[in-house]
Amino acid sequence: MSADQGLREAWEKIPTPGEVGQELERFAGRRMERIIAIVVGVGALALGTQALVNALVKMTVPDLPHLAMLSLVFVPWLVMLFCCVIGRGVRVAAGVFFFAYILVLALWPFVASRGPAVMPSDQPWIFFLVNVAGVAAVVAFPLRVQVTWALIGPFLYGAVRLYQGRFRPDFWIVTAFDVSFTLILGLVLVALGWMFRSVATGVDDARGRAVALYTEAASIEAVEHERVAVAALMHDSVLAALIAAERAETQRERDLAVEMAREALTRLANAESPAQEGSDEPVQIELIAEDLRLTVTQLGVHAEVEHYGHGAVPDRVARAMALAARQAIGNAVTHASGRGLAIVVEGHGDTGLTVKVSDTGAGFDTSAVRPDRLGIRASILARMAAVGGVATIESDRRGTVVTLGWSQS
Repeated sequence: MSADQGLREAWEKIPTPGEVGQELERFAGRRMERIIAIVVGVGALALGTQALVNALVKMTVPDLPHLAMLSLVFVPWLVMLFCCVIGRGVRVAAGVFFFAYILVLALWPFVASRGPAVMPSDQPWIFFLVNVAGVAAVVAFPLRVQVTWALIGPFLYGAVRLYQGRFRPDFWIVTAFDVSFTLILGLVLVALGWMFRSVATGVDDARGRAVALYTEAASIEAVEHERVAVAALMHDSVLAALIAAERAETQRERDLAVEMAREALTRLANAESPAQEGSDEPVQIELIAEDLRLTVTQLGVHAEVEHYGHGAVPDRVARAMALAARQAIGNAVTHASGRGLAIVVEGHGDTGLTVKVSDTGAGFDTSAVRPDRLGIRASILARMAAVGGVATIESDRRGTVVTLGWSQS
């Protein structure tokens, strides 16, 4: 493969700005969220299992209020674990568990007071879930909510624990140790989540800037390649045709000059094909409509790009029709000030495509278009003919309609 062919294939694979936004904008961020969900699932499984075993071991007799509290918090816990495994609905499940735990924490003094007196060394099962609620907040909520819970959650547990122990002095030391442990661990977990997400965001931003710069450089290279090709063509073909026409004296010489001019116009229409000829890979009709919407936006005019039907056309056809439509849009903006500009893209499944560009300007006489008007003859008519398509131009005082069509032969 030659260097020119390699550059051509690389150019064809460069994503458009829209594709960059969809595919690369959150590439690292999405994967980091998946990693965080998996780590949260593993940690929640370990701590939650400890809490569940602790609760069941200490339940000597059936206690309906206690069983109700267990169901209230451990059913959302199981759902959160399942969502972490499958990678869907993690935020919602984690948020539900977070609020369920807060509700259980608020109800704990009333339910725990029904049982026998407890010793300071008897660790309640709600202690194991304080940091599970913290990592659930890391997954489900913004940073400010995560920090708020990491700072307040341990103290809420401490207040509940002291209330259960009737604020006896021997409970204060044990509770202070538990609160300090959960406070430090919760802040560390929040800091780790923030750090990893910041790194992922930085990677995504750097990737987006790199792709944008590469796309811009490739575009500049393609423009320069086209400029050189057109300059060479003007020197070798167009000027030769003009010189031949000027020097023609006989009918045969005039006919030869006309043929040379036609060949030069055809080659001029295909001057950008070495860089953007495209391949036979299918391109969805929706992408052509999006490209024309971007063209309208860049020209600064207000026009609706309507899209009907579906299907796909070869990449080379899509490029040719998009370029021809851009030329028609540019003509409407230049000569009709974009009045009544409308673009319709209609797909016919796998059989073909029609693009119609119309305006309500003053129109022009199509039969009076001079052969040297390359904007119509080369950029529209010759370009469509080069890919086996057709282009028709209808114009009168009510406006101009340019219809581009391609069908599968």
